[in-house]
Amino acid sequence: MASPGYGKHSAPGQLPRSASYFSHLPAREAYLASLIDHLPDGAAMDVKTLAAMNPHYGQMACRTALNNLSTAGHLRRVRERVDSRQCRWVFRTYFSRTPRSDAWWNHFIATGESPRESTENAPDPPKERRASSASPAYAALAGLGVADARLSLSAADCAALEPLAAEWLARGATPALFTAALTAGLPPDGVHSPLGFTRHRLLDKMPPERPLPQQQPIRIIECTGCRAPCRPHALLGGLCRACRGTPKAPPTRPGLSPATVRAHAARAREAVITSPRS
Repeated sequence: MASPGYGKHSAPGQLPRSASYFSHLPAREAYLASLIDHLPDGAAMDVKTLAAMNPHYGQMACRTALNNLSTAGHLRRVRERVDSRQCRWVFRTYFSRTPRSDAWWNHFIATGESPRESTENAPDPPKERRASSASPAYAALAGLGVADARLSLSAADCAALEPLAAEWLARGATPALFTAALTAGLPPDGVHSPLGFTRHRLLDKMPPERPLPQQQPIRIIECTGCRAPCRPHALLGGLCRACRGTPKAPPTRPGLSPATVRAHAARAREAVITSPRS
């Protein structure tokens, strides 16, 4: 196992395992992909570890196989900052037994979520019995009278108290907790004004506000071959231009025209011929 926070991380939305799932890969890549697929999350899957686990392939063979798996869409290497105050980074390898496209990986690394399939053309669900249009807060208030008849509220009362009940639910209170908090310890001689009593309890027992959601961790994708950090659009199959062997296009700069170059060369030759020797 790798250090906590490092190592293998399974990508979401994978299809179930099957015996022929990696049959589209060469023998070496299919073997290592099956080996990595059965490793638990958090397991070390670097080149040295894979070579030590498999006596048939050395480190260079495992490195080449990982590059090929990245090109086939099965893995991506990512460095992720998990502590903004101490600037702590971890290095993870996301693996998917289902091959993914570059667009899928870029979306997942940027958001941490699997892209959802479009449902614009999905068939409409069958029509069921018309449900009530009441909000969850209104339904929770109406359910108080069912839990205890002493807190039976009218429709007007529920509409008046709906904003306070909605604030309860927004702060994380479940309908069961909402009902238990408002019906606990009612006076034995009855409630003379259910509306005023419920409003008083909603204000006095208001739960604390939820803490702010944690900031999305910063992820930087790396080249699978050389581990250099790159922008997502600069990687094809998880490999940078140098690891893919694609030559870099020379910069386009405005130059002299061929006629101007020939004129300069003619003047230089004439100057060399006619100049006196020193």
